[in-house]
Amino acid sequence: MTKLAGHTPEHFDWRMEDSVAVITLKRPERKNPLTFESYAELRDTFRELVYADDVDAVVFTSNGGNFCSGGDVHDIIGPLVKMDMKGLLAFTRMTGDLVKAMLNCGKPILSAIDGICVGAGAIVAMASDIRFGTKDAKTAFLFTRVGLAGCDMGACAMLPRIIGQGRAAELLFSGRSMSADEGHAWGFFNRIVEAGDLEADAIGFAKKLAAGPTFAHGITKTQINQEWSMGLEQAIEAEAQAQAICMQTRDFERAYTAFVAKEKPVFEGD
Repeated sequence: MTKLAGHTPEHFDWRMEDSVAVITLKRPERKNPLTFESYAELRDTFRELVYADDVDAVVFTSNGGNFCSGGDVHDIIGPLVKMDMKGLLAFTRMTGDLVKAMLNCGKPILSAIDGICVGAGAIVAMASDIRFGTKDAKTAFLFTRVGLAGCDMGACAMLPRIIGQGRAAELLFSGRSMSADEGHAWGFFNRIVEAGDLEADAIGFAKKLAAGPTFAHGITKTQINQEWSMGLEQAIEAEAQAQAICMQTRDFERAYTAFVAKEKPVFEGD
């Protein structure tokens, strides 16, 4: 298995809090934009997480009062205007591969969102499993404002499932910002917290997940994503098989033993 505790990426900050990986995008003076290099390095990191047995959850944090301003205007948008179709498709597939890697990494991902969260930053938040926000969080899928379609990196598939078809359509057509109150009421944000507590609350929640039955969490994440394309009968059968697998784990036995002894189970992820 891969060990990522000593991971030293070049284009974003990475640290471990117990078995929780904390990712922070760089360049707060520019509201933490993504570049070609940071896209690719994030994609590769999430691909490695599938095999990392020392990481049980991931938190994307904000930096300097903002989450992410999306693709860098000078480093990404400028060069894209000059690319041919082959180069453009390679880029859009690469950005989509980041979302695929996040969905398939097998670890719960939590985004802690303060301030600006727009464009590709909003996509990273959307592709996370859980989202904490502050009252100052402003989330916008602003692709139409730069002359592009709203169907970027899976947004037309995923956002309607999170906040509903009509609400998603409004945001994707208009490119306007969704306020923190709207995001919370619509189910985009799981909770709204004070800015000073955001990172600690997010990491604390992730640590609780990491202390749980992590093998079973991986199964849960897989089923949530795979069942999008299943009929109800397929989904029920898939969950029967998934749950039978989890019933073979030692964590399931530990939970039973602890219950009988009136103790709190200590899960080990096996």
